[in-house]
Amino acid sequence: MSILKLENISYHYDKGKVEVLDNLNMDFDEGKIYTIVGKSGAGKTTLLSVLSSLAAPTGGKIFLNDKDITKIDRYKFRSKYVGVIFQSFNLLTHLTALENVILSMDISGKKFDRPKKEIALELLKKVGLDEDESRRRVLKLSGGQQQRVAIARALSYDPDIILADEPTGNLDGETQDEIIGIFRMLADEGKCVIIVTHSPDVAKASDITYELKKPSKAS
Repeated sequence: MSILKLENISYHYDKGKVEVLDNLNMDFDEGKIYTIVGKSGAGKTTLLSVLSSLAAPTGGKIFLNDKDITKIDRYKFRSKYVGVIFQSFNLLTHLTALENVILSMDISGKKFDRPKKEIALELLKKVGLDEDESRRRVLKLSGGQQQRVAIARALSYDPDIILADEPTGNLDGETQDEIIGIFRMLADEGKCVIIVTHSPDVAKASDITYELKKPSKAS
């Protein structure tokens, strides 16, 4: 059974004059890495916004474990089931890596069975940051390290689905490979990982690739 299923999803704006997504049908399973590819304007980032419930589709339905997500509180959906990794990281730069992860745990409202600090340090270690790096302010970290913090933050409330928007776009080849390795580890642990990317290397490393094409009616 798919953890996430898209059924005839469409998205348009400007009173229907501009169509971004047209009748998409996709299935996403646990334990796999999916990549979403396509030319600029094909709707990749829009699809990610729809998947994360940051934007509502103008047509069709999305199902989480066979349940229509419109029946689930949108905040609960985003803070419990889905972790989002943004291209620009969206970290609070005046805070440390550790503080960024703990803040995400606080916002989620989830109850934890251990101290948040302990869990956050474990997550940061899991993605390749030691305790000294975890206690540094984000501005003192490299781009690759900041991406690791963003991944740890997305994992902080243990969501089933990880969504990532161009997570390797600003990284060098070696660091990109390391980040891909982290995503593979998460998929092997049972997470559903969905990545929007322009990188052929990231797409090649995924299990399934969906290619978006600009709708013919789009202007």
